[in-house]
Amino acid sequence: MKFDRNTLLGFGILAILFFGYFYFTNQQQAEYRKKKKAEEAVKLAKEDSLAKLNKPKQDSLNKIQDSISTVTKTALFKGATDTTEKTIVAENDLVKVTFTNKGGQVKKVELKQYRGHDSSLVKLAGTDFDKISYTINTGRSGPDATTETADQFFSSNEVVKNADGSQVISFTLTSADSAAANSITHEFLLKKDDYMVDFNIKMNGVNQWLTQGGMNLTWQYAAAQQETDISYEQQNTQVSYVKDGSFDYHTIGRKSSKNFDESVKWIGMRQRFFFAILTAKNNFNMGTMEWTMPPDSARTVVRSVAKMKIQVPAGSPAIVPLSLYYGPSEYHILKRYDMKFEKAVNLGQGIYAFVRPINKFIIIPIFDFLKSIAGSMGLAIALLTLFIKLVTSPLLYKSYLSGAKMKVLRPEIAKLKEKHGGDQQAMSMDQMKLFREAGVNPLGGCLPALLQIPIFFALFSLFNSDVALRGAEFLWSTDLAAFDDPIKLGFRIPFFGSHVSVFNLTAVFTSFLISWYSMSMTPDQSNPVLKYMPYIFPVFLLFFFNQLPSALTWYYTVSNVITLALQYIIQNYIIDHDKIMAKIEENRKKPKTKSKWQERMEQMQEQQKKMKEMQQKKKK
Repeated sequence: MKFDRNTLLGFGILAILFFGYFYFTNQQQAEYRKKKKAEEAVKLAKEDSLAKLNKPKQDSLNKIQDSISTVTKTALFKGATDTTEKTIVAENDLVKVTFTNKGGQVKKVELKQYRGHDSSLVKLAGTDFDKISYTINTGRSGPDATTETADQFFSSNEVVKNADGSQVISFTLTSADSAAANSITHEFLLKKDDYMVDFNIKMNGVNQWLTQGGMNLTWQYAAAQQETDISYEQQNTQVSYVKDGSFDYHTIGRKSSKNFDESVKWIGMRQRFFFAILTAKNNFNMGTMEWTMPPDSARTVVRSVAKMKIQVPAGSPAIVPLSLYYGPSEYHILKRYDMKFEKAVNLGQGIYAFVRPINKFIIIPIFDFLKSIAGSMGLAIALLTLFIKLVTSPLLYKSYLSGAKMKVLRPEIAKLKEKHGGDQQAMSMDQMKLFREAGVNPLGGCLPALLQIPIFFALFSLFNSDVALRGAEFLWSTDLAAFDDPIKLGFRIPFFGSHVSVFNLTAVFTSFLISWYSMSMTPDQSNPVLKYMPYIFPVFLLFFFNQLPSALTWYYTVSNVITLALQYIIQNYIIDHDKIMAKIEENRKKPKTKSKWQERMEQMQEQQKKMKEMQQKKKK
């Protein structure tokens, strides 16, 4: 694409605003994360000190409490004397789910299609913090009046395999005091080739277990670090939910809690590439969700605690239908569930929501096709870039033509500079007159050039959220979803990092070449700000792009190379400069009509000229 002076100035201003926004946003988020991590570190340190001081006493108390607990459980629930944790595994081609009889719940989920940086399967919900539980009545009074299901040992059955490939796992807790043998059954259904686990809570004797049928359910989830850069992963982690039928989200670095006063269909924690979701098929009535960011040393992106309320219907058994999703944050997979899960995938959110349709209806279908034929993600990105450039080139022809006209007028502009010397006011007025006579709009290249901005933001969002890029190798990059760092500095440079991204260097170098080539096509600038503005943009890129995914810096490099090639071809083989000059001479002979903008500009310039003349007279 061809830039004239005003286009470059516009891009420079946009670049400053763009990078300024990201800088201040990141600074605010970083300050919030730093504060929260410091508070968490102090809290953990205090707890650790107290634990060490009280350890001897606590060990003795634990032994006593364990004995009391065993006796109490024996009195309350049938089969509770066996307090040994037992696990059951169910799996399909996508996931391996481990269940535990302690609480009758999911213990951990391993994703078979995705691996961590230690080459082991990605694990979700696999820490001691993770649990799903609710409060039940025991029929006792005092401290033993209620208990949590997560603390109870359920009896379990073997995995039942159905003809359709689905598997059923059941855990049962039975009351010892009830002649009717009231019970709770946790039934899990894992379907073939599905990440979703259906979770049905079946209750016989609801009024015994729950007070007035109200279930207070707690879902704790620790999102383990999955990417190399935990700070960048936290920036791209969100609490998502559908409340009263509408999707919404909160970035974890900006808030720490959310109250739900209306019905909620589902709540979830979306990391950059993975998603954990709890769905209530009949909706949660209300609830709260809180989250904290532990210190980086904990290798945990965020810990969340959701406390949701469900009104359990009467019946025997009464059924509470829930479901759990532990899997990739992949647009096509999430869209199949038809519950607005896919809206959590960042294809354009917040102030960039305007690019989401571009990704959904244009870029994603094309990129999916290219991925299927390219053989590598890097080549698919290069082909996507080529496609975008070829499609938008006709739209940008006006920009190229404007640049060609400016090049033709360079000799005459040089004569005007020689004529007026240092009188910038007179020079500006005559230059505007020249542009008008020649039929040249100095802003002619701006609007077409701005068409590139939405495309860049669309790809910025897509490359930050496309799980297919995760772990994809290309050239020297071992992961296109992360920055490439073949050069490690061993020390940290503020706003730059402790590494050098080679793709960043190629993007910056090619951007500099575009600026240099474009400036060589435009009239010489006496104003130093305008003269050096185009070269400031690559400097911004050097610092900003070094931390970005290599998929984006590779795209930018390819885009710049194609831009340079198009500029050269169009300028030297497509645009006829003699024909343009003839057209300019023809325009000069025609009677000119001034636009309102031109009239206002000339009036303003005349006023400035008069004021300058008056000031000079006063000095004399």
